[in-house]
Amino acid sequence: MSDALNDVKSLIPPSTHPDGVTRRDFIQTAVGVGFAAAVLPVSAQTIHTPSDGLLTETVTLTINGTAVPMYRAQPLDGKNLPVVLVISEIFGVHEHIADVARRFAQLGYMALAPELFIRQGNPSAHPVMADLMTHIIRKTPDVEVMNDLDHVVKWAGQNGGDLNRLGLNGFCWGGRITWLYAAHNPQVKVGVAWYGRLEGELSPMNPTHPIQMASTLKTPVLGLYAGQDTGISLEAIECMQQALSQGTSGSEFVIYPNSSHAFHADYRPSYQADDAKDAWLRCINWLKQHGV
Repeated sequence: MSDALNDVKSLIPPSTHPDGVTRRDFIQTAVGVGFAAAVLPVSAQTIHTPSDGLLTETVTLTINGTAVPMYRAQPLDGKNLPVVLVISEIFGVHEHIADVARRFAQLGYMALAPELFIRQGNPSAHPVMADLMTHIIRKTPDVEVMNDLDHVVKWAGQNGGDLNRLGLNGFCWGGRITWLYAAHNPQVKVGVAWYGRLEGELSPMNPTHPIQMASTLKTPVLGLYAGQDTGISLEAIECMQQALSQGTSGSEFVIYPNSSHAFHADYRPSYQADDAKDAWLRCINWLKQHGV
């Protein structure tokens, strides 16, 4: 893995699939296959990471009587691997999240992407963003998500993952969850939160937000945020930074001033290639710096 990390070229995701998007521009029907209905049509610049040399599969975990599917990607015959949980955006574990898992796996990680909305329904089947938020996202309680991730971590430790090298990587909704789970589970060594919400109205489903736990956070989290994000203000980021400065986590922010929300999402119009590649390098280096 160290050789891969030292090779800068290997840290930048592969180029667009040679067949283009037309053969892959379809609605998700299984974990990690196809794209969410709400994001179609996907961009022609969508990245496809090959599975050569990897074990890729859907694993089903039974958690409190519910079958929770999880996309797994790791080197073939890998043992004692560093573990990264890949926490999805609101669209669930569709093709883009599976692709990110393969990017981590190509660098030597066991990458695990659980479908955390499974009890509420299939987020990829909702073509309208507002309906997706109403019927799936707002009905998913944080406590349930924390418990599911605890089970994923336990599974990783029983199936070839090294829990002494456990990291998190989450996008948007998953970015917020990354902050919360880093505070929830002391086994987590490091996290990377991409443009995750930092504050908001509290509710029984969301009894706390990252800014409420920032001063007590002990796990270093790298926040990768966008200066033109209309949903996460620079003022909110500044407040989070101030709250973090009262603690000892060593967390940091990188703000891309010209990018908007979801600048890493290569399948969407919001994608900013230069900033996404820079942030990906920072993500991998942050994990390495903190022993994952």
